[in-house]
Amino acid sequence: MEGIRINKYLSEAGVCSRREADRMLGEGRITIDGRLAAPGDRVAEGMQVFLDGKAVFREQEEIFLAFYKPKGIVCTTAASENGEKICNVVEYINYPKRIYPMGRLDQSSEGLLLLTNQGELMDRLLRGRYDHEKEYFVRVDHKITEEFLAGMASGVPILDTVTKPCRVWKEDATSFRIILTQGLNRQIRRMCEYFGYRVSYLRRDRVMNITLSGLKKGRYRSLTGEEITTLKKMLEESK
Repeated sequence: MEGIRINKYLSEAGVCSRREADRMLGEGRITIDGRLAAPGDRVAEGMQVFLDGKAVFREQEEIFLAFYKPKGIVCTTAASENGEKICNVVEYINYPKRIYPMGRLDQSSEGLLLLTNQGELMDRLLRGRYDHEKEYFVRVDHKITEEFLAGMASGVPILDTVTKPCRVWKEDATSFRIILTQGLNRQIRRMCEYFGYRVSYLRRDRVMNITLSGLKKGRYRSLTGEEITTLKKMLEESK
């Protein structure tokens, strides 16, 4: 049978990453021509794919957005978490076509979030082993010491692992910048807590070659052709 695998189809349609598609398949949320889809199924031309009862089509237009996420917005496409209604990023932006956040930024943080309908590139960006840089500005609850900066930079034991070495430098008495190449859950907050610091403000300013510069909080913009070309090149080189 010709066609493409169902998880790739959903990824290229901008629904989700391939990994997320596999999870949805396991939950029985996807059908092909009226029957429940299974991992490994293929979608050929003319077949109808539905997710949660809604038709899914492969989008031809490439969409890449940079969004200044405010605090309180959740980086998901779900309408609720743990049975409670949430304000998710897709509903907040209300973009006219299907898009999906490239990675996460926790609800208590603000800053740059990329969104796209290009699932393959999204998958590549999320693979931590490729060391894609993300830069943050962080403010903590008391004065920063040289020992703290050195400890943060050398690797911190959290979540049953040790964080990768990273670049950290002081901005003023209680704030610093940090460049990470991985994305563990609440990583910076947990790293700071290990040394007895509490994060009072956290903002992501850069993801690879894309920066927050010029964006107002709560607004988004389309990436420029040059930004997209450079981003694709960087992701291609990391394959």
